[in-house]
Amino acid sequence: MAEEKSQLIPQLVRGLTLTDTTALVIGTVIGTGVFLKAAPMAQDVGTPMLVLAAWVAAGLLSLAGALTYAELGAMMPEAGGEYVYLRKSYGEASAFLFGWQRFIVAGSASIAALGAGFAIFLSRFVPLEAVWAQHDFRFLGQTINWQFGAKQLVAVAVILFLTALNCLTVAFGGKVQSLFTALKIAGIAFVIGGVFFVSPTATWSHLAAPANAPQWSGFALFGTAMLAALWGYDGWNNMPMAAGEVKNPGRNIPLALIAGMIVVMALYCLMNLAYFYALPFDEVLTANSTKYREALPTAAKAAQTFLGEYGGKLISIAFVISAFGALNGSILSNARVPFAMARDGKFFQQFGTLSEGTRVPVFSLLVQGVWSCVLALSGTFDQLTDCLLFASWIFYGLVTSSVFVLRRKLPMEDRPYKTFGYPVIPLVFVLVALWLILNTLFTKPVESVVGLVLMALGLPLYWYFQRR
Repeated sequence: MAEEKSQLIPQLVRGLTLTDTTALVIGTVIGTGVFLKAAPMAQDVGTPMLVLAAWVAAGLLSLAGALTYAELGAMMPEAGGEYVYLRKSYGEASAFLFGWQRFIVAGSASIAALGAGFAIFLSRFVPLEAVWAQHDFRFLGQTINWQFGAKQLVAVAVILFLTALNCLTVAFGGKVQSLFTALKIAGIAFVIGGVFFVSPTATWSHLAAPANAPQWSGFALFGTAMLAALWGYDGWNNMPMAAGEVKNPGRNIPLALIAGMIVVMALYCLMNLAYFYALPFDEVLTANSTKYREALPTAAKAAQTFLGEYGGKLISIAFVISAFGALNGSILSNARVPFAMARDGKFFQQFGTLSEGTRVPVFSLLVQGVWSCVLALSGTFDQLTDCLLFASWIFYGLVTSSVFVLRRKLPMEDRPYKTFGYPVIPLVFVLVALWLILNTLFTKPVESVVGLVLMALGLPLYWYFQRR
C-alpha cells in the first residue's frame, strides 16, 4: 500500500544531464564574490600575496568539501542534499535545523546577496543611484547603514523574475543555467586574457608588498579574508540539493562536483592574479566591495587597463550575466530543501507539493523568493554574505563529518564513489571549518549573533512538528 501511495504522489523528474549538473555547480559558485571581495580581503591582510594565499586556501578547502559531498551525493541521490545526509547520520533534529537555517538564513541570504550584486553591476550602465530612505543604527557596538533605493528594487525584481522562471520545468532551468555558465566563463576568460596579453600598464612589480606592510597579519585576519573568499566559492554544496532531479546520479553527481570545483578554483586564482598584475595594490584596496559604494569593482578597474575609459561599463555586462546565472542556480537548488523537509512531514505541508504540469516545488520557490526579497531590502552586501557564511559553515563541517558516521553505520551501502584521500581530507575540512566558525564569532560578532538567533528560532518549529 505504501508503494502504491508513493506512486500516486507527484515525484520529481530526473531532467538534469551531466552538462546541466556541472553547469549548476560552476554557475552557482561563480557569482559576485570573485568580482567584489578582493578589496575587503586586501584591507584585512594588507599584501597581494596574502590575498592570493587566502583564495588558494579557500579553494582547497572548498574542493575538500566537494570531494566528501561527492560520496554522500552519489550514495543518497535525493532532493534536499545535506538535509538527507544529516538525517541519515545524526538524526532528525540536526537535519531540521540545517533545513531551517538554509531556508531562513543561508539559502535566502545567498539569493538576496546575489540580487544585490546584480544591482551593483547593472548600476554601472543603468542609472540606479536614487536613494529614497536611509538610516544608521548601532547593533552590538557596530554601525549598520540601511538604505532603500533603486538598487534594492532591482535586486527584488530580478529575484522575483528568476523565481517565476524556475517554476517551469527543471530541464528548462538546467538549460538556462548551462547557457549563463558558458557566458560567465567566457567573460572571466576575457578579463584574464586582456590583462595578461593586452594591458600596457600591467607589471609583476604590483605584487610586491606595500611599504611598511607587515608580511603576516595574523591568523585572525587571514581567517577573515578566507571567509570573504569562501563567499566567492560558496555554492559548491548546492547541486546535491537537486540530486533527486539528476540523471544517472551515481556517476554524474561526483563528476560534476569535482570537475566543477577544479574549474572554479583555476578561474578564481587566475582572476585574482590578474587583478594584482594589472593594478597597484592601492587601486585594489580602494575598489568597491559593498552594496552601495560608487567606486568601481576591482574587476572593472582591471578591465579599464586594457579597454580604456569605457572598460568598466563594458565588463559590467559580464558581471551582470555572472550574477544572473548564479542567482538562477541558487534559486533552483535551495528551494528543494524545504520541499524535502515537507515530504518527510518535518515542515509545512504546502512546501512538499509539486506543480502537476512542471513537477517542480512551486510553493517552496515562491515563499523562498518573497523571503529573499525581504533580506535584500534589509542589509548590505557584505553583511549578508558574512551572516550566511557563518551559518553555512557550521553545517558544512557537520555534514562533512557525517561521512565518518555513515561509513560506520552503513558499511555495506552502495557507494558509487568514495572520497579521495579519506580520512585525511574530510578530517582537515572539519578542523578548518571549526577554526573558521570560532574565528568568525570573534571577528564578525554581529553577523554571527544574527545567524545564531535565526537558527535558534527553528527549535520551536521542530518541537511543533515532532509533536504533530
